[in-house]
Amino acid sequence: MARIFDVIEYRNEMVDEIVHRFPDDTGIGDYRLGSQVIVRDGQAAVFFRNGQALDVFGPGMHTIATANIPKLIDLIGKAFNDRTPFPAEVYFVSLKEFANKKWGTPQPIIVRNPGMGLGVALLQGFGTYSFQVSDPQLFVTNIVGKQAIFRTSEIEERMRTILLSKFQDLLGETGAKKSVVELIGLTEELGAGVRAKAQDDFTALGLTLKTFYIGNLKPSEKSAQELRDMGMLDMNVYTQLQAADAMRDAAKNEGGGAGLTAGIGAGMGIGNIMGQALQGGYQQPGQQQPAQQQSVASGAAAGAAMPDVMTPSEAAAILRVSEEDVVSAIEAGDLKARKLGSAYRISKAALEEFLKH
Repeated sequence: MARIFDVIEYRNEMVDEIVHRFPDDTGIGDYRLGSQVIVRDGQAAVFFRNGQALDVFGPGMHTIATANIPKLIDLIGKAFNDRTPFPAEVYFVSLKEFANKKWGTPQPIIVRNPGMGLGVALLQGFGTYSFQVSDPQLFVTNIVGKQAIFRTSEIEERMRTILLSKFQDLLGETGAKKSVVELIGLTEELGAGVRAKAQDDFTALGLTLKTFYIGNLKPSEKSAQELRDMGMLDMNVYTQLQAADAMRDAAKNEGGGAGLTAGIGAGMGIGNIMGQALQGGYQQPGQQQPAQQQSVASGAAAGAAMPDVMTPSEAAAILRVSEEDVVSAIEAGDLKARKLGSAYRISKAALEEFLKH
């Protein structure tokens, strides 16, 4: 049998609780006409019976009586033949703003960046947002259900998914008109745009998105391997960008020779390669290709026909850099080779190992 309560209140500050059912052990309590309902500032109390909302009380002290709560009393009379006490469920809902919630892009977002670098860019962002319950009855009915306690952590993933979807959509729209450099300077405008785009989705949950801030928006530092793991590169582009990663890393080492990075950038045309891959620019064998694409394809074919032992000149042809760049990598210790007299010989295994790092 349900307990009879003459005072209905929840005194907890509800730091991370959005909803708390009273009583939380059984959910159902018996309440009398004349019972006191005490709702603290920043709270709302929603009475339910069989999933139907009976009434919503705002902050203050309320007495359950026919004179001042007609909706509740009317439903009680119809459902329980005017008897008292009557059974019901009471949910206390926090109406405060839940602030400083974190969001971030788990994977980079690809945007077009014509005329600069690769012709595309991978952007990553993170920041904070805040939300507030705007419709306690809708939130309890559609989201909380029969749970005795509902915390912010239980809906944060859902909200982040909405926000990231709107953020990616807005970057795509804005990136068609703005360069990446301009996008990075528009964090406040982008934040306002996400807030506007996401508001209807939050309203449908009984929530209001109060703020959405972009703390940082920057190009991703994903490597060729990570890009391939994301399914963004085919094997030809991956091999060539992996070589670019290796050359870049070699240039960072003392004595590594910055000429390698310059050579790989000019010789491989990385920007065009990446742009063609993302736009479906690689064609099937037998199709007519522009001269620049034929040059890239010939480099990939050379890589596929890599001999077991190579001269620096042959290795340079495969990597599409100068012979001097390859010799510089050997002398820096980044590329393993055997010296026979005054000439170097490079094994296929050594070149493949070099491309992995």
